[in-house]
Amino acid sequence: MKSLGGAAVVPREVVAGSEPFVVGPLVVGLLVTAMLVVAVWWGVRVRGGEPGPPRPEDQPRLPESGAVREILEMREPDEMPHDGSVLTPHELRAPGNMSTRRALDQKRIRWNRNSSGGFGSGSLGHH
Repeated sequence: MKSLGGAAVVPREVVAGSEPFVVGPLVVGLLVTAMLVVAVWWGVRVRGGEPGPPRPEDQPRLPESGAVREILEMREPDEMPHDGSVLTPHELRAPGNMSTRRALDQKRIRWNRNSSGGFGSGSLGHH
């Protein structure tokens, strides 16, 4: 019999049979720790190969003419051919499926004064 502390007495067979239960978790813990150390080492190595942050002279600058302002203008779609022909994608005049041009009438389209202004806004809308 072997004594494990003050008054507890454990048979030798129980203590001898518990060695795999002590060594197994210890080995697994050491493997996990080693994998974490290798992962941190690998991350430091990869990060060291990346370029550093941009220098102040590499930052974008304002054009010499100053800040570019927003242009607010009304646009209207280009007309499609009325002669029965069909436009293929490479014949379109702008990216996407519709090109636009500056409208002759630059007056903004407004909602009716008594209209809610949007679908699903919760109001009764224009009556």
